[in-house]
Amino acid sequence: MNWLYVLLGAMVGAPLRHLTDRAVQARFGTAFPWGTFTVNVAGSLVLGLLAGAAAAGVAGSELQLLLGTGLCGALTTYSTFSSETLRLAESGTFGYAAANVLASTAAGLGAAFAGAALAGAVWP
Repeated sequence: MNWLYVLLGAMVGAPLRHLTDRAVQARFGTAFPWGTFTVNVAGSLVLGLLAGAAAAGVAGSELQLLLGTGLCGALTTYSTFSSETLRLAESGTFGYAAANVLASTAAGLGAAFAGAALAGAVWP
């Protein structure tokens, strides 16, 4: 039955990723992969919050499967991040490629820590 939680979360995460990516690209353009950056940082925040909630004992395994594995697994994407960074480098925009790697890593980790800290404040 665990697979059903993953499936349900992914059914929300995948379209949410696509729609968010398109909305962000429409607003900010495609020179820099802001859509992928946005979904990856948002997913990191949710995963940090979920990890903190699990550590506090308020998020059971079903919720972790639904939100962590399903929703965030479908929402976030390391492969697209990698291919977009490669595309930037191949097109000669090395500054954007380096910025994508550095900003995505720093913002993703920062969001995960912020989520965990928020969970710790809500569920001490």
